[in-house]
Amino acid sequence: MNRFKIATLAGAVAALSLFAGQADAHARLVSATPATGATVAAPRTISLTFSERMAPAFSGFDVANAQGTVIPVQARVSKDGKTLSGSPRSALAAGAYTVNWRVASPDGHRMTGSTTFIVR
Repeated sequence: MNRFKIATLAGAVAALSLFAGQADAHARLVSATPATGATVAAPRTISLTFSERMAPAFSGFDVANAQGTVIPVQARVSKDGKTLSGSPRSALAAGAYTVNWRVASPDGHRMTGSTTFIVR
């Protein structure tokens, strides 16, 4: 009976370790340009770098001003598959902006998030 309990416990620990590794394997935002919370001159290009490759067809971002008006961005994925970058279709006026991103890992897991910056 003791061996059965030990084997069951070992199996449970192994299964939990496997799932913990999978949960950690999805892309997370590593850096943003402009940096989160930064005050900058109007950027010509916005870049978001992630910890993992992303599926280009399901990844992108847009920019919204403080009033919620969305400024479209034609985003593209870098050759290494980890960086999204794009230029706002119109110049950004002074004020606060939110970059709303969406990415999908190659395994299909979709994630969303946002980062902010201020144009002086």
